[in-house]
Amino acid sequence: MKVIQINPSNTVYSSNAFLVLGSWNTIDDVNTLVDVGADPAMVDTICTIHTGLGKRKVERVILTHCHSDHMGNLEQIREAFHPEICAFSPHTRGIDRLLKDGEMLRLGDQWFEVIHMPCHSDDSIILYNPDDGILFSGDTPLIIRSPGGTYNKKFIHILETLTRRYIKTIFLGHGESLSHDVRKTLLCSLHNATLPSGEGRPCP
Repeated sequence: MKVIQINPSNTVYSSNAFLVLGSWNTIDDVNTLVDVGADPAMVDTICTIHTGLGKRKVERVILTHCHSDHMGNLEQIREAFHPEICAFSPHTRGIDRLLKDGEMLRLGDQWFEVIHMPCHSDDSIILYNPDDGILFSGDTPLIIRSPGGTYNKKFIHILETLTRRYIKTIFLGHGESLSHDVRKTLLCSLHNATLPSGEGRPCP
């Protein structure tokens, strides 16, 4: 599996987008874009990436949630590449496939679990691949550096579950990916998510 982070420019407020390809760009791989951002320059960037002969550069789009900075380019992406559009929210126009908690989706040449994570928004999901230890988090707050926030029980339960899973890299909706001390960071986040403000010490 190859993950190509497509960073937005500084001219438009936008999330990251991630193009997930198979390791060998075979015909069976599903070229998948996780989020589409809001910066139109991303479309031109995708067009420069080699994604395999005889294949559309983007065959599937998965939206981690339907905020504008993560889906502002949806129509441009649809017109350019004609992908299947997948999302958890049933209230968003233009969705081809409604995702379900716990289902498995193929991205590139690997399978990912769809995990509904209603914290940042009601329709937020994260995508987890156990083989390569890859997690796409969208804007779900998996890095909680100090105590005092308010988190629902489902979020706490899933966060606790994630601390026991093999996770090598977390690809975030904004900023650079996390690939150092991932488990330690998640454990610290779990600790802070269950403490009231003013207790404990901030995570590094």
